[in-house]
Amino acid sequence: MKLNDGIAVTTTDYGGVLLDQRAGTYWQLNETATVVAIAAAQGRGPRTAVDRLVAAFDVDRDQAEADVTELTRQFVAARLATP
Repeated sequence: MKLNDGIAVTTTDYGGVLLDQRAGTYWQLNETATVVAIAAAQGRGPRTAVDRLVAAFDVDRDQAEADVTELTRQFVAARLATP
Protein backbone atom coordinates (compact mmCIF):
# COMPACT_ATOMS: atom_id res chain seq x y z
CA MET A 1 0.00 0.00 0.00
CA LYS A 2 1.12 3.55 -0.73
CA LEU A 3 -0.47 6.77 0.48
CA ASN A 4 -1.91 8.83 -2.36
CA ASP A 5 -0.50 12.23 -3.33
CA GLY A 6 -1.77 14.94 -1.02
CA ILE A 7 -2.06 12.62 1.98
CA ALA A 8 0.22 13.30 4.94
CA VAL A 9 0.69 11.38 8.18
CA THR A 10 2.14 12.61 11.44
CA THR A 11 2.47 11.16 14.91
CA THR A 12 0.88 12.63 18.01
CA ASP A 13 0.88 11.79 21.72
CA TYR A 14 -2.14 9.51 21.24
CA GLY A 15 -1.32 7.89 17.88
CA GLY A 16 -1.39 9.89 14.69
CA VAL A 17 -3.29 11.94 12.16
CA LEU A 18 -3.81 11.46 8.43
CA LEU A 19 -4.43 14.72 6.59
CA ASP A 20 -6.04 14.78 3.17
CA GLN A 21 -4.64 18.06 1.86
CA ARG A 22 -6.81 17.75 -1.25
CA ALA A 23 -10.10 17.92 0.67
CA GLY A 24 -8.95 19.53 3.90
CA THR A 25 -10.12 16.58 5.99
CA TYR A 26 -8.28 14.55 8.58
CA TRP A 27 -8.54 11.27 10.46
CA GLN A 28 -7.32 10.58 13.95
CA LEU A 29 -5.46 7.26 14.09
CA ASN A 30 -4.79 4.90 16.93
CA GLU A 31 -1.26 3.57 17.42
CA THR A 32 -1.79 0.53 15.19
CA ALA A 33 -3.18 2.58 12.30
CA THR A 34 -0.33 5.07 12.71
CA VAL A 35 2.28 2.34 12.28
CA VAL A 36 0.52 1.12 9.13
CA ALA A 37 0.11 4.63 7.71
CA ILE A 38 3.77 5.48 8.30
CA ALA A 39 4.88 2.30 6.56
CA ALA A 40 2.62 3.22 3.62
CA ALA A 41 3.99 6.78 3.54
CA GLN A 42 7.48 5.30 3.32
CA GLY A 43 6.41 3.08 0.42
CA ARG A 44 6.89 -0.09 2.47
CA GLY A 45 4.81 -3.18 1.93
CA PRO A 46 2.39 -4.80 4.33
CA ARG A 47 5.08 -7.16 5.62
CA THR A 48 6.99 -4.17 7.01
CA ALA A 49 3.88 -2.91 8.78
CA VAL A 50 3.23 -6.37 10.24
CA ASP A 51 6.84 -6.67 11.42
CA ARG A 52 6.66 -3.25 13.07
CA LEU A 53 3.38 -4.08 14.82
CA VAL A 54 4.72 -7.39 16.16
CA ALA A 55 7.88 -5.65 17.42
CA ALA A 56 6.06 -2.70 19.02
CA PHE A 57 2.98 -4.31 20.56
CA ASP A 58 1.96 -7.49 22.34
CA VAL A 59 0.30 -8.97 19.25
CA ASP A 60 0.87 -12.20 17.39
CA ARG A 61 1.69 -12.21 13.69
CA ASP A 62 -1.72 -13.55 12.59
CA GLN A 63 -3.55 -10.72 14.37
CA ALA A 64 -1.10 -8.12 13.03
CA GLU A 65 -1.63 -9.43 9.47
CA ALA A 66 -5.41 -9.24 9.91
CA ASP A 67 -5.12 -5.69 11.27
CA VAL A 68 -2.92 -4.56 8.37
CA THR A 69 -5.28 -6.14 5.84
CA GLU A 70 -8.30 -4.38 7.36
CA LEU A 71 -6.56 -1.01 7.65
CA THR A 72 -5.37 -1.29 4.06
CA ARG A 73 -8.97 -1.95 2.98
CA GLN A 74 -10.20 1.08 4.92
CA PHE A 75 -7.48 3.43 3.63
CA VAL A 76 -8.12 2.35 0.03
CA ALA A 77 -11.92 2.64 0.44
CA ALA A 78 -11.45 6.20 1.77
CA ARG A 79 -9.23 6.98 -1.25
CA LEU A 80 -6.30 7.75 1.00
CA ALA A 81 -4.08 5.02 -0.43
CA THR A 82 -3.62 2.60 -3.26
CA PRO A 83 -3.00 -1.12 -2.61
